[in-house]
Amino acid sequence: MIIGLTGGIGSGKTTVVNFFKEFKNVSVYIADSEAKNLMNKSLIIRNKIKKEFGEKAFYNNQLDRKYISNIVFKDKQKLKALNSIVHPEVAKHFKEFAEINSKEGYILYENAILFETNNNEFCDYIITVFAPEKLRISRVLERDDFSENDVIYRIKNQFSDEKKMIQSNYVIKNISLKTTEIEVGRIHKFLTEKY
Repeated sequence: MIIGLTGGIGSGKTTVVNFFKEFKNVSVYIADSEAKNLMNKSLIIRNKIKKEFGEKAFYNNQLDRKYISNIVFKDKQKLKALNSIVHPEVAKHFKEFAEINSKEGYILYENAILFETNNNEFCDYIITVFAPEKLRISRVLERDDFSENDVIYRIKNQFSDEKKMIQSNYVIKNISLKTTEIEVGRIHKFLTEKY
C-alpha cells in the first residue's frame, strides 16, 4: 500500500515524516532527497540538465542548486523543463523502491509536488500537511537562506492548500507538535488496521 504525503513549502512535512518513521512497519521515500541524489548521480539526468541549463548547472561535479534555483523560480517554462527531466527518473526510482519494500505495512511517499506531477495516481491514500501561510513563511525563513519574496514565489508555484486538501483522504493541521503526533498515530492505526 502506498500512502502519498504532500504539503506546501514550510507546512512541516519533515516533522510529519519523522513521526511516521517511528513506526516499525513503514518504509519512507522522500522524493526531494532522492531527486537531489539522482541529479548528482544519474548521467541521463546530468546530460539533460546540462543541455537545458548549460555547463554552469554543475560545479565540482555537483548540481549547483543556487544557480538552478535562480533560473527556475523566475521562469515557469524552465521549471517545467527541469521537472520533465527529473520527475520521470524519480518515478522510476520510486517504483523500484516500492517493489523492494512491498512487504512493509505500507510505504510513505513524501512528495511536495505530488499532485503537480500526477504521482498521486499511484497512491492508495493521500495525506496533506497544512499550516497557515504566515507560519509556513516564518518556518522557511528560519530554516533556509531565502528572502520572504523567494518563499512567497515558491508557494505560488505549488498547488494551493485547498486544491491539495480536497483531493486528500487525510489532512494534518501541523501547528502544534503534540496534536500533529496524535494525528499521525491515529492515521497510522487506521491504515494498519485496514489491511
